[in-house]
Amino acid sequence: MKRQRQTVALAAGLFTAVFLSGCGTKDYDKLLDRKAPVSITIWHYYNGVQQTQFDEMVEAFNNSVGNEKGIYVESYSKNSVDELAKSVLASLNGEPGAEEAPDIFGTYAETAYQIDKMGKLADLSKYVTQEEKGEYVEEYLDEGAFGGEESLKIFPTAKSTEVMMVNLTDWQKFADAAGVSLDELQTWEGLGTVAEQYYQYTDDLTPDVPGDGKAFFGRDSVANYLTVGARQLGKPFAEEASDGTVKASLDKATVRRLWEQFYVPYVKGYFTAENRFRSDDAKVGAIIALVGSTTGAAYYPAEVTIDDEYTYPIENVVLPVPNFEGCEPYLVQQGAGMSVIASDEKKEYACTLFLKWFTEAERNIGFSVRSGYLPVKKAANDYTALLESGDAAQINDTMLNTLKTAIDEVNSYTLYTSPPYDKSAQVRTYLGAAFENTAKEAQAAVKERTAAGEDREALLREYTDEKAFDSWYAAFEKGFYETIGE
Repeated sequence: MKRQRQTVALAAGLFTAVFLSGCGTKDYDKLLDRKAPVSITIWHYYNGVQQTQFDEMVEAFNNSVGNEKGIYVESYSKNSVDELAKSVLASLNGEPGAEEAPDIFGTYAETAYQIDKMGKLADLSKYVTQEEKGEYVEEYLDEGAFGGEESLKIFPTAKSTEVMMVNLTDWQKFADAAGVSLDELQTWEGLGTVAEQYYQYTDDLTPDVPGDGKAFFGRDSVANYLTVGARQLGKPFAEEASDGTVKASLDKATVRRLWEQFYVPYVKGYFTAENRFRSDDAKVGAIIALVGSTTGAAYYPAEVTIDDEYTYPIENVVLPVPNFEGCEPYLVQQGAGMSVIASDEKKEYACTLFLKWFTEAERNIGFSVRSGYLPVKKAANDYTALLESGDAAQINDTMLNTLKTAIDEVNSYTLYTSPPYDKSAQVRTYLGAAFENTAKEAQAAVKERTAAGEDREALLREYTDEKAFDSWYAAFEKGFYETIGE
């Protein structure tokens, strides 16, 4: 568990002298000249309200610190993280028709890792003092430290994580009938037990139609469950050695435990994924509990629509993400940071000044809270600071509760993201698909064979026993090592 984080009072809008002074032994501030301003181009993936907020902040910077120091920033949206990554790589590879590369770009570790291997990613560590680094959440800085423990190749700007949302209205009916408690959802094992009880409870509501129980739970990112779960269980899918190299591997016992708490309840109908996002499943009553990103909180439903003639309002409760029994709590950290293309010290320093300005605690809160992102500084990851910022009045109760829960998680869980390596993006995609797709196929097979007259309980044993796991694992292992090229 992490140490308790302390709240530091900061005045809104101030850009302190320490940020504008030189870092280390060199006064980089002397490189800037108001009479000869340096231009900075930023590519990001923000849309809608996020883009509007970001553009307003860029303008505010240009009219204040930028005007004073001689820095002019222009920002452009590339619509999505994938499009942004493809555009940056196309520019750096000199592909026909590609635009000139930006100075700053939003990125996840996998893309930054590729650009770093090309020798085109700036290390911003020399422009940031140790005292300044100490203001940021440690794990957010760690994500950008590949290639050297003291490097800073991804500057944290706005992060997200996951929370659990429960339809409290339908939960309470079930809880009163089954005698269950929300406390039982603190672990994956407890969640699986409750999901089984919910299936039985809903099946019993229609005694004349056996085997029509409903799923309790769904998860937006199965890959997050797997990567964080494997790390929590002590055998991550990828580990970084002391020399900076990353080794990807499997541990069968760890995979078995992950399989037991996701694949098995999925096959049995206790978990499901019917639409693109689990919030969509919750809207139509297909599930009453989900784990999703904090940035998706705006889409958590306020009502359930069963059909064109039946819609009813619901109340939601936001809970922490479950953990495995007997393990220290871990939580995914996600959300793209900002990286800088290597150039000269003047431009790199100017880029760093903007990123420091953008992540000032109260300013970062203002950008974050209305979009479900989390501030990146320790002082800003405080619920009281969020409420006192005035921005809380502009968001609904579900978003507010989401941020409160997420802040509590960040301050008490260990945050984790898998280290980047050559095939890390492909492995992540493979992991999620290998679990979820095979579980869906097995669930569908059970339903089809049950409808044809076979015994459901016998079928469930067939698809979830030791023999079934061994067969499934053999295919999973083969696909894993083919994906990483071994």
